[in-house]
Amino acid sequence: MKVRIESRIGIRTPTDPIWDLIESLSDWSRWNPVERDVSGTIAFGGALTMTEALPGLPERVVSGRVSEWQPHAQLVIAEKRGFLFNTQRYFEIEQLEPGSCIFATGMIFNGMRAEMWRDKHHRQVKQAYADICERVKVLAEGA
Repeated sequence: MKVRIESRIGIRTPTDPIWDLIESLSDWSRWNPVERDVSGTIAFGGALTMTEALPGLPERVVSGRVSEWQPHAQLVIAEKRGFLFNTQRYFEIEQLEPGSCIFATGMIFNGMRAEMWRDKHHRQVKQAYADICERVKVLAEGA
């Protein structure tokens, strides 16, 4: 069973400034306090390494693969966290009309252990992704 924790926000900007933030991996720490020190390549199957820093949990190194991406629209990073535990981190940009977008980010948890982990940490993960949305909004609208 798949479960999701997501945050969404309306941003008054074209898709370009939002995608520019996502595409510049070395600058993620400007807007993303959860997935930091990101390196790798955004391409199908591209490897990405990052430091996961969720509030109240120890930092951990994440080795993921780009499972889906479409410039100016979507980036999905898949990670096998362990036995019966997989996650997908995602960033999505939906243009509603020129100069207006919805930005969404979150994690999809899959597997029995994933459900238990998500149930235990739901509150801090939800707040962390809401914080990412607010930071992206400020930077993208200010661009």
